[in-house]
Amino acid sequence: MPVHVELSIVMPCLNEKETLGICIRKAMHTLEKEGIQGEIVIGDNGSTDGSQDLALSLGALVINVQEKGYGAALQGAINASQGKYVIMGDSDDSYDFANLMPFVVKLRAGYDLVMGNRFLGCIEPGAMPWKNRYIGNPILSGIGRLFFRSKCSDFHCGLRGFSKNAYLSMALQTKGMEFASEMVIKATLFKMKMIEVPITLRPDGRSRRPHLRPWSDGWRHLRFMLLYSPRWLFLIPGVIIFGVSLLATIRLFVGPLVLFNAAFDVNSMIFTSIAMLIGIQSIAFAFLTKAYAICHGLLPVDKKFNAIFQYINLEKGLLFGFIMLVLGCGGALYSVMVWKAAGFGALNSRETTRTVILSAFSVTIGVQAIFYSFFMSILGLKIKNNVEMKNENS
Repeated sequence: MPVHVELSIVMPCLNEKETLGICIRKAMHTLEKEGIQGEIVIGDNGSTDGSQDLALSLGALVINVQEKGYGAALQGAINASQGKYVIMGDSDDSYDFANLMPFVVKLRAGYDLVMGNRFLGCIEPGAMPWKNRYIGNPILSGIGRLFFRSKCSDFHCGLRGFSKNAYLSMALQTKGMEFASEMVIKATLFKMKMIEVPITLRPDGRSRRPHLRPWSDGWRHLRFMLLYSPRWLFLIPGVIIFGVSLLATIRLFVGPLVLFNAAFDVNSMIFTSIAMLIGIQSIAFAFLTKAYAICHGLLPVDKKFNAIFQYINLEKGLLFGFIMLVLGCGGALYSVMVWKAAGFGALNSRETTRTVILSAFSVTIGVQAIFYSFFMSILGLKIKNNVEMKNENS
């Protein structure tokens, strides 16, 4: 008869022979002490120090993961695990695998993701570099809470538990250290039931340097957060740029502006109009990125976003683009008439350049609006089909 596995304890490994045995024995002790039917799965990422043989001798299951990376090693081990619940943690003896019951209790209570929190618990002296403790982790976790409205305050804690079903529904993609951020972000976006438990972080037991590279790995986390938040990457900067440049353009269209003994005129208006274009393109990219991410399952379906699709459809986008084209061509025609009245000779730039700038801007926006509308309409069909299929399956 097959044995039902309730808990899989998963560890990534890359030349961790010094500490791997300690972690496995602690995890085994927890399973035996608490009477939990479980297994220990090691995701080995190409160790050359005999870590695999050591893990096998202690009764752990070893999964050889060819693709390099922290996330890749964990995904390989988690995918091979048989437990209803999974608890993952580093194999450097910095996390206490002998004290996992707070995670198990919360998982049994129905939580999808149980995060360890080192700051609510205890960080022993020497366990975390000062730049990680006071700069990296607080800033990145703060950005994560701001961007995604997550309640998690320790985004990058390596000790965490989750149900296997929740993990599969997240469809995690990243292979590096940003795997930790992706899990929390997707759990938040998919509105999963999440909670934090205090834990103790101790200095790792390795004699070599850790695999973690604070600055490059920190950038990978930040980059991933930005890519998963079109609102903060494109929309908010675009709205600010467009709003400021629009006010400046309107003011300069009226006439020259003198500030701090500097005169701003038509040359400045050219740059403010270009800034308006950049702002509008950034806003458009926010919607396109959001639609693309939803189409490919990278982000969950957003009711507010769907409402925008229903209100701003292809026909309205085409109408807006056509109106902007007509206005732009009308301004261009007016400029030509002024030029004709001057016998197609030299013109006073202050009399016509403002109109020419706005006409060129209007024509450009009109053409882009038409192109964006068709592209958004294509993505909208994909989103609509995905929603209908999801409703049918449910």
